[in-house]
Amino acid sequence: MQVYSSIAELRAGRRSFTEKLGFVPTMGFLHEGHLSLVRRARTECHTVAVSIFVNPTQFAVDEDLDRYPRALERDLDLLQKEGVAFVFTPTPQEMYPPGFATSIDVGPVAQPLEGALRPGHFAGVATVVSKLFNIVQPTHAYFGQKDAQQCAVIRRMVRDLDIPVEIVIGDIVRSANGLALSSRNAYLNETERSRAVMLSAALSAASTEIAAGERDPVRLRAIIRDTLAREPALVVDYVSIADPLTMQELDHLIDGAVISLAVRVGATRLLDNYVVQF
Repeated sequence: MQVYSSIAELRAGRRSFTEKLGFVPTMGFLHEGHLSLVRRARTECHTVAVSIFVNPTQFAVDEDLDRYPRALERDLDLLQKEGVAFVFTPTPQEMYPPGFATSIDVGPVAQPLEGALRPGHFAGVATVVSKLFNIVQPTHAYFGQKDAQQCAVIRRMVRDLDIPVEIVIGDIVRSANGLALSSRNAYLNETERSRAVMLSAALSAASTEIAAGERDPVRLRAIIRDTLAREPALVVDYVSIADPLTMQELDHLIDGAVISLAVRVGATRLLDNYVVQF
């Protein structure tokens, strides 16, 4: 497995891979969710590449950039065991050299939910992913469904800018108690982990009602909020039932709708979602 830290080195090494290349962009501190994407890429493509880069432009000044969990050597060992061909580990200076000034605005899909609560976040995401696509030149790129709005943003960017990459979305991977895997779960203490299980419980309650015939988003949002309220320590940022392409709120349930939520558990902000299937 080759590890590249410079764009020039990666481009030189990339020339030796001429068939389908699957790419998994990450911020590191890898867990089973990331590795499930790597394994899917390995089954669908001839070559797999991964990036590990904690992207500063998608963090606000009051967010956790400096303390975001990092474990590069452990991550590289995991990726080598998974048969990854090469890993890109640039520095912020390599990705954003002096004078860098370009940013990608993906429009309305990036404005609600995470976009409203974290101004500039999706511009940072879209810009870095666009740069990584240009550098790595993958044929396929793999992202996790847990970040549902991010998936919609990236799909819109690829479509609008005619980027020749097929976007593949992998299912959410959960722990045995239902908690969606996330690098930020490392922030949770034992008590907070037990409280965080209410996120998946709330989505499960909505799923049960949908299976029983409920189609009113207003009622479904209330069911989710009522379930979360059983754990008073949780702080709910939003509960959303949105169109999967536009992330605009729905007034009637459709197949493929994304039911998502953002909840603060102590000092940690967690996301989870469920895709409706009739």
